[in-house]
Amino acid sequence: MARCCNGEEESGKGSFGIANGKRVAFSLAPMRALFFLPVFLLSLGLTGCQPMENQNKPSASNTQKTKTVSTKEIAIMNTSAGEMTIAFWPEVAPKTVENFKKLAREGFYDGTAFHRIIKGFMIQGGCPNTKEGASGIPGTGDPGYKIKAEFNNKSHQRGVLSMARAADPDSAGCQFFICHGDASFLDRKYTAFGEVIKGDEVLEKIANMPTEVSFGGEKSKPAQRVEILSVKIVPAESAE
Repeated sequence: MARCCNGEEESGKGSFGIANGKRVAFSLAPMRALFFLPVFLLSLGLTGCQPMENQNKPSASNTQKTKTVSTKEIAIMNTSAGEMTIAFWPEVAPKTVENFKKLAREGFYDGTAFHRIIKGFMIQGGCPNTKEGASGIPGTGDPGYKIKAEFNNKSHQRGVLSMARAADPDSAGCQFFICHGDASFLDRKYTAFGEVIKGDEVLEKIANMPTEVSFGGEKSKPAQRVEILSVKIVPAESAE
């Protein structure tokens, strides 16, 4: 039993006080009830609010995931013979892919032409010397710099896009070729960096163009001009 500060005695069952000079007992139960009632109601109120908050919060299962924006890009090559769509292989030739995209975005390829065609082998283009009014021998131009080779395990099959170069492995710059047939003998010797995914009929049409003897004595010069009107880099979803 503990003594309260007002002189009253408190026990587990009740308390005693003085009334009319007599010692009387009274119960604390009603007082305790009155004390705990607002506390209970306050607790009930807080507990009752919690489900409402949970109802207003979207559950993990109902939350929509943010759509991932694709960073994949393709090239739309518009030629006087039709349009070809090209997908890139940055996983095996990242610097070559970025170089091609850079030149395309700058309009470097617009107005150039396919200057070398060998049916069953490949069609070659991208030389700035093939633009109307340009000086210089077609097939010898570059963007003013060279890029490092990125030889890889991608095989040179029909539709594969690869970089043209001179004898030095690191002499590629802007010129490219698209395989018209099996050219696997070039594997790991030239940088393959993409492939035609739409417009194979255009590749076929260009590869079958009549040719003449070129400056170097090879029968690969197109008898009529096959111009690259534009090369546009666009999101991959554009081809779907």
